[in-house]
Amino acid sequence: MTLRLHGYWRSSAAYRVRLALGLKGLAYEQVPHDLRTGAQATPDYRALNPQALLPTLEADGLVLTQSPAILEWLDERFPDPPLLPADPDARAVVRAMAAIVACDIHPVNNLRILSALRRDFDAQDVAVSRWIRRWITQGFEALEVMIARHSGGFAYGDTPTIADCHLLPQVYNALRFDLDLAPFPLLAAAAAKLDARVPQAHPDAQPDAP
Repeated sequence: MTLRLHGYWRSSAAYRVRLALGLKGLAYEQVPHDLRTGAQATPDYRALNPQALLPTLEADGLVLTQSPAILEWLDERFPDPPLLPADPDARAVVRAMAAIVACDIHPVNNLRILSALRRDFDAQDVAVSRWIRRWITQGFEALEVMIARHSGGFAYGDTPTIADCHLLPQVYNALRFDLDLAPFPLLAAAAAKLDARVPQAHPDAQPDAP
């Protein structure tokens, strides 16, 4: 199967997918779209992804959007190694961890929201950075508690899951905006462990990174 990932080196949603692809040892082609120049809004790309968002994964004619759906598809299509626990109760906890990032932290901090804060509400960089840290902190506070309950080194148990694929990119974003991770030692340790396992997924290792 030929896999083609449309992304951007600093897109945390694309980073999630790169992590899953790396954990599963899957080869893929990368097609970069520079979010800073609006490259994702071209007619050609919008024909592929009607939302004009990243990432998009092409797989032999199948077009998949939204990183949580892509991660679950990858896990079902390429089940070894699994990124969700076998137990349904455990799967629900892992999905909840991932959703804290995908539903509660990331959407209010992505580029189009930050651009709107600057453009429509005259927010300055200092205020935007405070905004970002506020929502990351609230999500991380909950995640630290959940990881304390369930961690065996990773966010849940002793193997990486989709929770870790969501967590590590958000830690990368937190560090970009000078969020102190000292209050979140278990969360930081789980992210570092995944980063060491899949270093090729890191934003700085991408072909379109400056």
